[in-house]
Amino acid sequence: MGTDYTCNISCMKQLNLNVTPEFERDLKTYMKSRSVQSKSAAVRNALREALERSAVGGDYDFRGWLGLGLKAPLRRKRRFRSEDDLWS
Repeated sequence: MGTDYTCNISCMKQLNLNVTPEFERDLKTYMKSRSVQSKSAAVRNALREALERSAVGGDYDFRGWLGLGLKAPLRRKRRFRSEDDLWS
């Protein structure tokens, strides 16, 4: 790590976020599972863990994505009669 990274981290005093209800729910779940008392500590820990995982690298397993497209509802009314209509 260079000095630029260290300076940015040490100079940052506060970060304000507007979060969604889903983020709030997930953060509370994370706090309970890790026994973290404050939201700021939970965000710091989660960010640190994500950084450690990304630094390790390795292979990604996308097998969980298989078949996800099949679960989407099919469009009843077609927007185009044929592929030729896409380009006209």
